[in-house]
Amino acid sequence: MGQQESAGSGTTRKSTGKWRAFHDKFVVEERYIDPADRRSLYRAAVILAAVGLTLFLATLVSVVQADGLSAADVPVRDWLLGLRSQALTVVMIVLAVIFGPIALPIIVLVVVVVWGFAAKHAWRPVVLASAMLSGVIISQIILQIVRRSRPPVEQMLFGIDHTFSFPSGHVLGACDFLLVGTFLIYSRRKNRKAAVWGFIGAGVGIVLASVSRLYLGYHWLSDALASVSLSLLILGGVIALDTWRTARIPGERITGELSKAETQRD
Repeated sequence: MGQQESAGSGTTRKSTGKWRAFHDKFVVEERYIDPADRRSLYRAAVILAAVGLTLFLATLVSVVQADGLSAADVPVRDWLLGLRSQALTVVMIVLAVIFGPIALPIIVLVVVVVWGFAAKHAWRPVVLASAMLSGVIISQIILQIVRRSRPPVEQMLFGIDHTFSFPSGHVLGACDFLLVGTFLIYSRRKNRKAAVWGFIGAGVGIVLASVSRLYLGYHWLSDALASVSLSLLILGGVIALDTWRTARIPGERITGELSKAETQRD
């Protein structure tokens, strides 16, 4: 009888431990930061959102009215057409596949799942996945509203695409993944120089993703600009949300027990 109770007690403790681990995984990782740093994060969020919204509206107006920023679309396209070569085309196709609608979602899924299991808290990978999904939804809505035609199909080098072009889903996905991912990683680190290099790397990736879409003949320059501006808006929202939910200054209460324990150890 005692052995049965002991076995049952062990099973119960094991189940409770699994539930506790699952619960702790979704405890938001609150952290203490300096008041000045939190103000800087909110300021950066507002500036990024304002710049992103302003740039997107300016690009949208120029596309609708066929002037302004969109006046550079044809000259940039013609310049890129003059640069085409067999070797460069192969490189651009590889980039297009990496940032495309098949490979990039797989990459994001792997990153989110691995990060989610490896981290003590799933907050940041969940935020990254949410930002990526938000970008997809926003771009699809805008595509159907603006309904802008792509460049001529005879200029497309990787198959024909008759869907709408404004904004570029490839570029928006690349921007969201690189910018939001970089922020979520380096926002928890004290090394600002590493963060600067991280965002420089993200910027290089965004340029490559944008150029590949223009070079292969699927988008106009203004399509890529619209995607970058939307991503800045999304990044501003992510910074504001993450700061509001996780950043605490001395004197404020930490509600997550696991977060509090980590803060005390640090």
